[in-house]
Amino acid sequence: MTTTSTAVRYHGPADLRTRGRILVVPGRGESQATYVRLATRLAADSYQVRVLAPPVIDPADPDGGVARLARTLAEEADPGPGDGDRPLALIGADTGALAVAAVLAQGALTARPPQPDAVVLAGLPGRGRQHTGDWAAELDARTQCSAHRAVLGHDPQIQRGALASVVPDELADLAFSDQSAARHLVLLGEDDPLADREEVARYVKALPAGQLAVVAGARHDVLNDLPHRSVAATIVSFLERLRGSAGFEPVVRAEYSAW
Repeated sequence: MTTTSTAVRYHGPADLRTRGRILVVPGRGESQATYVRLATRLAADSYQVRVLAPPVIDPADPDGGVARLARTLAEEADPGPGDGDRPLALIGADTGALAVAAVLAQGALTARPPQPDAVVLAGLPGRGRQHTGDWAAELDARTQCSAHRAVLGHDPQIQRGALASVVPDELADLAFSDQSAARHLVLLGEDDPLADREEVARYVKALPAGQLAVVAGARHDVLNDLPHRSVAATIVSFLERLRGSAGFEPVVRAEYSAW
């Protein structure tokens, strides 16, 4: 793990071919350290992972926050020495997921290749202000995982109460207008108290290539809750499937199948 610019980088095993690159955008009340566990698991599958700082979304100027994220994503999307090129995947959580979708809706990455091949949006929040109560109640809304609760509780960069900050309508409107061509995997926790499931379902159904997946037993921090191993494996499987449908050579193909 090394740090350059503001992104924290995780490299795959030495001497193995890189499978692709992943940019991770955290959400409210998270830091880059929140994603050590997920990024380490993805890197172990030979992906180059870069975890960005959470985007600053001012409710008075959400467009400014989206524009700043677009510039950061464009810079970080360029492969460095030894990095693999494709597929390129974007992962966003909470308002980070909304901001990623908003960047795609604006077409803000079209001016600079490479374009994302895959997008994973996790824990898309509902609009407005959602009161989560005190810190204990906020943790309950986020996760059932004791390890993740400890990470959040001991990270000095975590701003307690951030999960109750306003989700601007302008940001949600732009995000849910996204109809970009990249394949989208949208992850919702089965027990997420902050999700507007009807709006998320409408968004996914309107996408050219979208899949909505519900993670059993997970709350709002679906990438880091109890089923995090299964979620990481699902993301890797999603990326590997691109190889058979987006111009990549498939690694595994069925010689015969009865189903």
